[in-house]
Amino acid sequence: MNRPQSVGEALVSLLADYGVEIVFGIPGTHSIELYRGLEGSPIRHISPRHEQGGGFMADGYARVSGKPGVCFVITGPGVTNLSTPMGEAYMDSVPMLVISPVNDPDPDGINRGRLHEISSQSSVTEPLTAFSHTVRDADEIPELVKRAFDIFHSERPRPVHLSIPLSVIPEPVSSPWKAAVPAKPKRAGSQDIKAALELIENAVNPVLIIGGGTTSDPDVVSRLANRIGCPVLSTVAARGVIPGSHPLSVGAQLRAPHVQDILERADLGIFLGTEFAQTDHWNDDLRLPRQQIWVNLCPTTLDRRAAALAVEADCIDLAARLVGQLQGPDPAKMAETLRICESARNLHGSGLSEKEKIHWAVLQTILSRLPERATITSDMTQLAYTAVDYLPMARPNQWLHPTGYGTLGYALPAAIGAALADPSRPVLVVVGDAGLQYTMQEMTLAAELGLNLVVLLWNNDALQQICDDMDQAGIERIGVVQRNPDFIALAEACGWTARPCSGLCALGTELEEAFDSPGPALVKLDESSIQA
Repeated sequence: MNRPQSVGEALVSLLADYGVEIVFGIPGTHSIELYRGLEGSPIRHISPRHEQGGGFMADGYARVSGKPGVCFVITGPGVTNLSTPMGEAYMDSVPMLVISPVNDPDPDGINRGRLHEISSQSSVTEPLTAFSHTVRDADEIPELVKRAFDIFHSERPRPVHLSIPLSVIPEPVSSPWKAAVPAKPKRAGSQDIKAALELIENAVNPVLIIGGGTTSDPDVVSRLANRIGCPVLSTVAARGVIPGSHPLSVGAQLRAPHVQDILERADLGIFLGTEFAQTDHWNDDLRLPRQQIWVNLCPTTLDRRAAALAVEADCIDLAARLVGQLQGPDPAKMAETLRICESARNLHGSGLSEKEKIHWAVLQTILSRLPERATITSDMTQLAYTAVDYLPMARPNQWLHPTGYGTLGYALPAAIGAALADPSRPVLVVVGDAGLQYTMQEMTLAAELGLNLVVLLWNNDALQQICDDMDQAGIERIGVVQRNPDFIALAEACGWTARPCSGLCALGTELEEAFDSPGPALVKLDESSIQA
């Protein structure tokens, strides 16, 4: 007679049934029973060198694949190490499923000094998740996993954390667990569609503002923009939904005064799939149009928009239904709108500081030599800040950036996740010397996997943005200038191809050769070698 599955084995089978392809995790004493079911499973296990790296890999994987990134971590330190990537995924609306063991609750509610003990593990992750739940018994697990996938498919996607007590994981399961059909996102009611149509048809200067919730169907968003005949402003998360070459695109330069001016002069703002957070526009005094339509699956985002038409619904479905009922713009008005958009695009890259001009020259070289299908990941570094502000993209999720939480250490592990999600696409990592050192241990994993991945290391031997901030504030530089390792030797020791770049003229060639190298490669570019 076949042995019944344990909870750990049944859980792995259930995840496979939901279409999970990869689990990122580091096995530990408390989590090995989760690994019993991986043998013979279709799920591939990837071993990061640190749980933080694994979380960022899950994030990059999710953004590129559209599927949730899944992590197995140990009790206590595994969970706390993963909390930073969970925060990033929470802020940037990335689906992530984190599964960990947890010590069985003490009947007296007292810490007993047990291995990896936290008095309330769920309290650590609750603020960073759609929900964090400690399982009481095995029968709860299938419903909790279904609830997680319902969120990933029908609500604003965010991390979910399930803690399974150590005594529950090895328990036998009486019958196999099967995936349920995930819930579908809420659709707008006919009255909401009617109200939105009336606002759009009566607007003289409407503007469309798109966020990360629109990335699943760029064609529908493009058709809506054409049917309304209005400028399209994009958050960082939506870059590439409307390509930079589109005649109605104003780009993702929302912090630029000339773009904010378009928004302020509009009489109707149509906000699709965005909460329009501070990190989208960096202007707390920004005046929004008098009339507004907000379409979002997140009710807390809509709660702040009492004076607007706030629709809790799938913005893509609503956009498609509007396209079918709108008559199209007046030709003369459309011509004027196209002129405004072209004028705004022509201002991209204007008003740059001397430092940003250096960045711009580097970025133009990158784009001219980047493989056509490449994905770019970036860290919190000044070169990436300029790119995020000014650089148009051709497709959604072409450039992945830790926008909301703004954490260092994101770029390299996110690139590994992106490469695993779509091995046909090479990946460029844009990272500073400080950011790379947060997660540089993952270089050994990239070499182990033989990934087509190139790191462009923007080196200035400092936390340069904080240096500049301290200088501007009249504060002596403390803790912001470090002694760096020999990055070339470090990369080679990890099994990478590595080369220094002598300056801007050599950068294009160095990047091409790096992408042609077998396995991962690093190109080190010193900021001091570039002249404006």
